Amino acid sequence: MLTRAAAQALRAEFIGWQCRVRQLAARQDGGRPSAGMRPRVTSAAGDELAAAVVVLISETEPENSTQFFKYQVVKTQDPNERYDKVLEFLQGPYFQQPARFCDVLTALFAQRSELAARLLDHERCVLDFEQYRQRYRIPCAVTRLAAAHPRHQATYWHNRLFNEHLPPAIEVLAFTPDWAHSASHCDQDS
Repeated sequence: MLTRAAAQALRAEFIGWQCRVRQLAARQDGGRPSAGMRPRVTSAAGDELAAAVVVLISETEPENSTQFFKYQVVKTQDPNERYDKVLEFLQGPYFQQPARFCDVLTALFAQRSELAARLLDHERCVLDFEQYRQRYRIPCAVTRLAAAHPRHQATYWHNRLFNEHLPPAIEVLAFTPDWAHSASHCDQDS
């Protein structure tokens, strides 16, 4: 178990890493989710629940960016114009201030998703992130977010920008890290 100071340092390190991998994905790969945004999901007992799930980070107060995302969706019917605008936003200063971001991760699922139901039944899971020789193992509490919750809205509108056919009936789950029991590892070889 980590001390409070070590847990806080790991939290800050992880959020900074997430901001970097997301900005690189926006700048180098057209915003496509990279490996560092798609953790492996296991139960607390170590059983694999999903090989990968795309998770999002959001600001502690996501209302302004959510309004920007929503505005871009309703502003034009041209998916290319929307894509260009959001990519410009994500490539710019959005991810350059990790302190603005919350450590609660979110993921969007289809309504009545079997995986979402299993995660909610377990109430806890472990997210294993890996990219660029950096790894994080983060136990999390899993909860469903109400549609009106600011992180639910941020997750929906972010995803809607990249998927114009996203149905309005979706589920958003929140993953709240247990930093005291989390770990990181950086491979130094090569």
